[in-house]
Amino acid sequence: MSTGLARNWWAIGLRGAAAILFAIAVLCLPASTIASLVLMFAAYVAADGAFAILAGMRAAGRGDRWRMLILEGSINLAAAAGVLVWQAVAIVPLVHLLSAWAVMTGALLWAAAHRLSGRDGRWVLVLAGIVSAAWGVLSAAVGPGDTRTIGLWLVGYTLLFGWILVALAGRLQRRQRLVMQQ
Repeated sequence: MSTGLARNWWAIGLRGAAAILFAIAVLCLPASTIASLVLMFAAYVAADGAFAILAGMRAAGRGDRWRMLILEGSINLAAAAGVLVWQAVAIVPLVHLLSAWAVMTGALLWAAAHRLSGRDGRWVLVLAGIVSAAWGVLSAAVGPGDTRTIGLWLVGYTLLFGWILVALAGRLQRRQRLVMQQ
């Protein structure tokens, strides 16, 4: 197993804990979950746009290239405004985006697992990759029209994914202790 990965076991554990906490939050607010996700996405895109415009303005002041940053920031702000105005319409691309993200994350975890040295943590990463990709494919197949099913699958996915990451963190922590004892 990668020594660098074992050294940062706590970061993987925090990521798993965050997934579990997110699932619990989704369970506590099932009716407003999708709307909340859309609003959080709009806030992120707006902040990203504002920071891109700020970076563009700073670049212009230094005589660097700035037009693309300003354009990107303006597009982000327009997209965030559009999401806020047409929240119901924004659910469709958000579900597709999350589905694509989950499939890509699964593929990356699978690839990372095969690059690890040693065998004791590889299967955990493979399992995390399978779970992530499976949720992405299932949510894409159901589509954004069935928000209750997607919400329940999201809870199941994040709970399972979080548990897998916490288990991996435990394995990595044990590995790190062994390395430090040698």
